[in-house]
Amino acid sequence: MADKTMIEISNVTQSFLAGDETIQVIRRADFSIKDNSFNIIYGPSGSGKSTLLNIISGLQRPTSGTVKVEGRDIYTYRPDELANFRANRIGIVYQTNYWVSSLNTLENVALPLNFLGYSRPTAEKLAKQTLERVGMGAYAKKSPLLLSGGEQQRIAMARALASTPLFIIADEPTGNLDAANGDKIIELLQSCQKDFHCTIVLVTHNIEYLPLGDAILHIEDGKVVQSSGDTVATTDQLLAELKTRLDQMKRVKK
Repeated sequence: MADKTMIEISNVTQSFLAGDETIQVIRRADFSIKDNSFNIIYGPSGSGKSTLLNIISGLQRPTSGTVKVEGRDIYTYRPDELANFRANRIGIVYQTNYWVSSLNTLENVALPLNFLGYSRPTAEKLAKQTLERVGMGAYAKKSPLLLSGGEQQRIAMARALASTPLFIIADEPTGNLDAANGDKIIELLQSCQKDFHCTIVLVTHNIEYLPLGDAILHIEDGKVVQSSGDTVATTDQLLAELKTRLDQMKRVKK
């Protein structure tokens, strides 16, 4: 894993007002994400994962703290600069994809590039290249709506890669897939890191994927704990803790 820091989160908090009450969603988060690394954010529903993703991707300014990408706090950008940064430098793959039904697969992948100012021929050339990279070149003229869930996620990966981003955020990309197709998407993310030297930030509920991470960000009740270094040991420890919690929950239900 490379030593260069890609993303640095320092003393980040996020709170919201609910009537007279202040709710702390993120509590003094401090962690870093290395260049060309595979990072996994894990935590239960309601733990603050979505809020943390929004902060990292420039969608939600934190209440306090800094979010630096390649050494610059992204929230010091002007609104137009931040929008351009997000469009050009961050690729995002969601659990559910939204396609323009009147466009074929190639045109859907090229569409974000059109918005970035690329000419149609150039955008479609880049879209074709990224479709071929993820093994979906033969589906360029088909409607994405007619493809399987796994095939659609591969196309979503192509769309995320098209602008050559600094990092890809994959938000529960296997959530709607069966185990076999889910594993294929994870393998594709791993190949993106290895072959394209792209930093990956994967959000998942699946504990089976945790051993794959160079670093694990465990978030619960807004507190973020980063495991790094001896990944196997920290992952095994986390898995043991999670199993203990599940066993405790089962006993309570009985």
